[in-house]
Amino acid sequence: MPLARFKTLAALVLFAPLAASALAQVPPSPPVQSPSIHGIAHIAIRVNDIAASRAFYEKLGYQHAFAFFSKEPGKSDVVTQSFLKVNDRQFIELYPTSTKPDNQPAHGFMHLCFDGEDLNALHDFDVAQGLTPIAVRKAGAGNMLFTLRGPENQNIEYTQYMPGSLHYEDRGKHISTSRIAEGFFAVGLAMKGVPAASEYYTGKLGFTTAETNKALLNIPGSSEKILLEPYTGTVSKIYLSVPDLKQTAGKLKERGIDAKAAGHSLTVTDPDGNLLVLTDAPNL
Repeated sequence: MPLARFKTLAALVLFAPLAASALAQVPPSPPVQSPSIHGIAHIAIRVNDIAASRAFYEKLGYQHAFAFFSKEPGKSDVVTQSFLKVNDRQFIELYPTSTKPDNQPAHGFMHLCFDGEDLNALHDFDVAQGLTPIAVRKAGAGNMLFTLRGPENQNIEYTQYMPGSLHYEDRGKHISTSRIAEGFFAVGLAMKGVPAASEYYTGKLGFTTAETNKALLNIPGSSEKILLEPYTGTVSKIYLSVPDLKQTAGKLKERGIDAKAAGHSLTVTDPDGNLLVLTDAPNL
């Protein structure tokens, strides 16, 4: 064997273990980086009686901002969507129960919507992750919007508030000083497979796992979160932060609203069984 070839083979044999060791120490790929999201824009729920639900949330201090009505002949006074304002960025949307839910539950939780800073960038990001969101379009309220199907076929919605839209023009309006809480910091998502859902949100959408709770996921660029919870039905769960739990309990009692106390939280149930968890410990 020529001397030069022998030296080359010897070098490969000598350094192969070192190369393998170096490869083993290569750190894993960093998590995908999503464009920033301001946080939660709204939670949409189907209710049996929009008027009754609206009255309940108004007792909590959340004012009705605007609504959409039926376009069917003779039904122009029938509300098809009611927008209750939590703050200038967050809303609770009430829809009537439906016999044709369009791949969404006929009652209870429908979808969660995130408030994007740049919807086109978010859409491109999702496509780059191998997802198939619908094209960005202008929604009925005047904002930009796109949706995609999430884990377990749940609808995920993204919106960007635009000048001239109903939401944008309502800034500074319909905000009551009697609100039981100024905003929600998390929404619970009921999943039949929590680990798989967590992998989807962190591996595809760029969410990160909170240090305090592996089921609590940080929304990219926001202090707000989603909490993945074992599926027990289609009721929704909203988490709201309050500075003083005892004082909050007193306000609820004054308004004739029952609340279940447990640890650092008070849980209120709306007419359809949906839950609002008021807590002075927002780390969950």
